[in-house]
Amino acid sequence: MRDEPTDKPPLLVFSDDWGRHPSSSQHLIGQLLGRRQVVWVNTIGTRPLRVDLQTARRVVEKLRQWGHRGTATVASDLGHGHAPRVLNPRMWPSFGSRVGRAINRWLLRRALRQVVQTLPQPPVVVTTLPLMADLVGEFPARRWVYYCVDDFGTWPGYDGATMLRMERELVAKVDAAVAVSDTLVEHLRKLGRPAALLTHGVDLAHWRQQAADASREELAGLEGPFVVFWGVVDRRMDVDFVRRLSRDLGTGTIVLFGPLDDPDPALLALSRVVARPAVPFARLPAIARAAAVLVMPYADLPATRALQPLKLKEYLATGRPVVVRDLPATRPWADACDVCDTADTFARAAVRRIVEGVPESQRVARERLADESWAGKARQFEAWLDG
Repeated sequence: MRDEPTDKPPLLVFSDDWGRHPSSSQHLIGQLLGRRQVVWVNTIGTRPLRVDLQTARRVVEKLRQWGHRGTATVASDLGHGHAPRVLNPRMWPSFGSRVGRAINRWLLRRALRQVVQTLPQPPVVVTTLPLMADLVGEFPARRWVYYCVDDFGTWPGYDGATMLRMERELVAKVDAAVAVSDTLVEHLRKLGRPAALLTHGVDLAHWRQQAADASREELAGLEGPFVVFWGVVDRRMDVDFVRRLSRDLGTGTIVLFGPLDDPDPALLALSRVVARPAVPFARLPAIARAAAVLVMPYADLPATRALQPLKLKEYLATGRPVVVRDLPATRPWADACDVCDTADTFARAAVRRIVEGVPESQRVARERLADESWAGKARQFEAWLDG
């Protein structure tokens, strides 16, 4: 049963599809579900349409969502035991023109009008997407908060010009902004909006559970030891880093778990590299336990320099060896894992960790993860939401 909500204003959240992939916004809002009424609005992005299997699947998924009228309660596998009301408004698949923006403003306003009217008081509105800039002022709201999770203007595959243009408009209208990295705080400052910094949290109990063996399921038929990455596999991956690692591995497999979003074809053509579909969040601890080392071979790009990867603290919480690219978000944890700036050092560190495991100094450094809980992050986030 849902806990009784407090008299705090309800939340209206525009973000990625609830329950599809665990995101920082879902972790944060999930912590608040027991004490606040939440309406979650599944939105679309601004990726140009491509003729490929992934795009076709996503179109079918959205059409199925839009086939269900009204709101629904949708569970997720984040483990908090609550779910928001989820709204799937029909949307035009582009914000790149005035006509497209006008159509989406009309569609969203129509879809939201009745829902907002049923709320006990005007909501605090949270958006992780600049695309909601045209909705500010279109319905009663206590406050608008922009939760900035990425630099969408530099994100591979996005309509960066449209995203940046609408972000400039959004930050001029909202009441507050929260960003997940120092790079994004500076990005918003340049757009004229001061922002509070809130780095990602981690659920230590989830990652330290005694998970079931994964070798007979997700890793079946592959040669160990396993070098594992999970997350979206796209153009942010540094092919040179993975190539050098695949060359230096005497035995074993580099396994990339996650959706393929137009990655460099050379990546998947490398020897010892295997792509596997995304697995449920509840299964990731089992994947980690089967891994000899967890890696994050991102390229040094504007998008990754702004990134605050959820998987970094998740990796560290598993107790497994971790080897990552040297980026602004990974440097504060350089005492808890191997942070590498070249393909050679990255490959050598991964091979060394397969043999030697996690050194004691890194284990000690990871103890400060206890101060990074999602519950604590959510308390701070809620304070900013309420002003």
